[in-house]
Amino acid sequence: MIELSSLDITNRRGIVTGAGQGIGRSLALEFGSRGGHVLLVGRKLDTLTETAEMIAAQGGTSEVLVEDLTKQGAVARVADAVSGWESIDLLVNNAGNVRAGRLENASDDDVQSMIDLNLTAPILLTKALLPRLREGAGDRQSILLNISSGIALVGMPFYSVYAATKAGISQFGESLRRELINDNVHVATVYPGATDTAMMSSQNAGSELGWGRRALDDVIADLIAALEAGEYEINTTPEDRRQMQALNVSDPLAVDEAMAPNLEALEEAVRDHRSI
Repeated sequence: MIELSSLDITNRRGIVTGAGQGIGRSLALEFGSRGGHVLLVGRKLDTLTETAEMIAAQGGTSEVLVEDLTKQGAVARVADAVSGWESIDLLVNNAGNVRAGRLENASDDDVQSMIDLNLTAPILLTKALLPRLREGAGDRQSILLNISSGIALVGMPFYSVYAATKAGISQFGESLRRELINDNVHVATVYPGATDTAMMSSQNAGSELGWGRRALDDVIADLIAALEAGEYEINTTPEDRRQMQALNVSDPLAVDEAMAPNLEALEEAVRDHRSI
């Protein structure tokens, strides 16, 4: 039986995607405040610059790369940006987007955008950087951290494409963890529930519809503690959602039945949820 072993997350050198806000920014700050040097990747210079300034205020260092990971050549440009670094022992695949609503009402462009950013980009970026992560820095393990979603564990209505991409990144992480079991890379997947970030600002479902939100600081605290403990499946969803996750394994039709009475209200509450 493989036992968990603690991870040292200090003085890491690596990449955080989607680092301009939300979970990505908070993780960049966590690694930066522990002596890390981080390449901040995102689409907006102003928010990335804010993150860089916050890291500097906490004693860390960073570089900024404005890049849309769905564009042709983006992965190569990220790899080029760190090609001169002596070592890389961290990759956080966090960048993602969402568009809620009935599948038949989704535009083809929105569907493709979610697939490209949430699933294809992290796979290709990991592929490009994996040789560097294997080399790592010294004797300790490199960290590959994939941000999935609680929706990967319980598929929610009106989020079918988003759920597909997040379930995909979950299985990508599980498969790759097993592939790298004898290598020097710790592969971890995070399952955040609804978190109070800018990505959720256009979504109006509350706890009465099963969408109670956790404070970002609480989610990050749980995530970092689990990572330091060496966990590889990190669930930061609240307790009531975890009960639903367990029920979804043992009796998925019971989850269907529980959701059915609130479908109309939920559809109305999430119809404007968009971060693309």
